[in-house]
Amino acid sequence: MAEEEREQAALEAKARTTDGSAEDEDEDDDEGASSPFDHPAFLPVLLWALALWFGYDGWINQDPDMLEHVNFNRYGFGVLFLLGTYFTVQAIRELRR
Repeated sequence: MAEEEREQAALEAKARTTDGSAEDEDEDDDEGASSPFDHPAFLPVLLWALALWFGYDGWINQDPDMLEHVNFNRYGFGVLFLLGTYFTVQAIRELRR
């Protein structure tokens, strides 16, 4: 919804502009520029990467010095797995719109 509101605001700003000067074009370019952080799949990919790390550290890596932290890694994996699943579904829904 936020993306639709931004598009609507940009259209309204464009409609209010009557002279089409270079200054107004620069403002429109700034609003239209996006970064990789704006992509709907950015957060799910980050969460899945962290979940993989926590899973590796919790079940596969059996370093004797780190055995006291195994439960933290296993619970962290569970939480990140759930969050990754939720945000992946949300990203797919947003991309399909």
